[in-house]
Parts: sequence; C-alpha cells; structure tokens
Amino acid sequence: MKEALLYEKLGDNRVRCQLCPYNCVISAGQTGYCGVRKNIEGRLFALTYGKVISIAVDPIEKKPLHHFYPGASALSIGTFGCNLRCQHCQNWQISHQDATVEDEHLQDLPSEQVIAMARRRDCEVIAYTYNEPSIWFEYLLDTARLAKQAGIFNVMVTAGMINPTALKSLLNYVDVYRLDIKGFSEELYQRLTGRKLLAQVLENARIAFKAGAHLEIVTNIIPNWNDSQAQLDGLSRWIVHNLGPDIPWHVTRYHPAYKLTEPATPVETLNRAREIGFKNGLRYIYVGNVPGHPGQNTLCPGCGKTLIDRTGFVIGNNHILKGCCEFCGHKIGHYCGSDTPPRQRSTPSAYPIN
Repeated sequence: MKEALLYEKLGDNRVRCQLCPYNCVISAGQTGYCGVRKNIEGRLFALTYGKVISIAVDPIEKKPLHHFYPGASALSIGTFGCNLRCQHCQNWQISHQDATVEDEHLQDLPSEQVIAMARRRDCEVIAYTYNEPSIWFEYLLDTARLAKQAGIFNVMVTAGMINPTALKSLLNYVDVYRLDIKGFSEELYQRLTGRKLLAQVLENARIAFKAGAHLEIVTNIIPNWNDSQAQLDGLSRWIVHNLGPDIPWHVTRYHPAYKLTEPATPVETLNRAREIGFKNGLRYIYVGNVPGHPGQNTLCPGCGKTLIDRTGFVIGNNHILKGCCEFCGHKIGHYCGSDTPPRQRSTPSAYPIN
C-alpha cells in the first residue's frame, strides 16, 4: 500500500478522494467506488500500488493505436479495480475484483522492474491498460516518470474517469492518451456505465489534446445502444469541432460480454459509422475487431493510396516517410512514427511474461 496523493481529510476520520469525478467521501475502514482506495484510520491508501495482475507484450496496434509508432512493441500492465461498471466489460474478472482478497496471480512489481522488463523485451512503449489506469494513479505516475527518463513512451488506455488536476499531473509523463468514449449522451453513459459523466470525459479529451499528448479515440459500437444516427453523428462532429479532423477514430465491433447479450455488431453498422464520420470531416477512421476488413488500413487523405496495410495486429508496408505520404507528399496529420521499418514478429498476438 501507499498513501494516496490526492485526498482531503474530513472530520470523524473521513476522507474525500479527489482523484476521479466521484469525489468519494470514505469513512474509516471503507473503500471508494473503485474498490482500491481505502480509508485506514483517517488516511487514504492505494491498495494496488505496485501490484500487477496482468502483464504481456503486445503490438501497439492492439491498444488500438494506429498513428503512434506503428510496429512498436508495448509492455502492457494492469491491476484490479475500476471506477466504472460497464455492462459489456471484457475484463470484468479483474476490474471488479476485490483488492483486499489475496490472488495467486497478483505480483508485486516495483516501477524499476517494469522499466527493466521493458528494456529486456525491447519494448518502446509501456501501456497502462486492462482496467481503468487512473485509479492506479500513484503507481502510474512513478512508473511513467522513470520510463520517461529511460526514453520509453507511456500509453494510458483509459475511459477518461479522472479529475483534471490528476490528469494534468500524469500528462507531464504520459505520451499517449488512448481514450474510450462510450457514446454521445449522458443517458447512454448512465445506462451503460452506471454514471452520467460524458461531459467530464469530453473535457479530459480536450485537456489531453491541448497538453500535446497523442490522442486516439475508440468507440465500441453496440447494437441498440450507441449505433443510432444521432449517437454516431454527434460524436464524430464533436471530435472534428473540438479536436480536429486528424484525430483517429476507431469504431470497433462489440461482442457479447459480461451482462450484455446483444448479438455482435453487424459489419454493415461499422461501415455506416465510418461513412458518417468521413462525411462529418474525420480523415482517419478505423474498423476494429473485424479481421481482414480494409478499414484497418491507413489511407492517404490526399491521393487515397494505402499507406499502412494491416492484417490483424501486424502491419505490412509503411509508406509514410517523414510524416508524409510517400506517393503524393500529403502530410499525414496527428501521426508520430519512425521511417525505420518495424521489426518482424513471430506472432501477432500477446504473449505472457514469466
């Protein structure tokens, strides 16, 4: 455990956590909504500091990220807990796990060891993922600081559930803010996640963008939930008007998980979402969770040619040179990368680290 950084002491041994928009008032012996920040005798502690439940090396494309160093390898780490209760959560076994219960798969991993592990595995990136990383605030901050010093990029795979003060602290070290926006209404957020927090999520997107972080947005399209014209039109217009047309938008295929039993998203729905986004001015829209779909590739907005072709999480040719299309010279917006060809991988999927 480590004492939390962002909280206020109240009377009667109560504390107010100031990390996320809930601002939980927590009595002695209790935890906040996330389940991993506990009041112990009037002081707030982060129960999962340095504790890792899942760790793997992934292609960066699996995050998904398509405009940040294509072909890079990411050391992905995650822990218990979450401050959302998404009905379609794919990692509910760990995100809803009780942090006070011993688990044989939980390991202590000091920040220094994370950096050393990334170096041994030749990972250019550390990704904080699997559960909501903002509730890992102190550990994420310490690890990201060391990674930055070591020349390793930091990627935060998040649903945006964090207060602005905490986010701005992390953005001193976090290079990539890969944001999951569930939909485009407070009512949808209430039904799907249990909270009306869309406004804060959108504000955090603006904060990350203005801070200079690389930003890519993902929306998991769920039939009868967020696949309406109003939802898709509203969100894509918001991205263009507030962040610009070059922000990549990933529209991914939902599959039944946890409490949601709707059938998988029809590919036609994803194609329609893509059409709506392009019509509203977005230049880079990707289809996810549909192997072989041409919407996985990066196309030049200038000449229309394929610049990066992808098969699953593996990229083939990369025709982006010095940030521009190799064929017509068009500058590819919101792109960070290297002209060095990516290393060849033996497998496109993640593999565990012993």
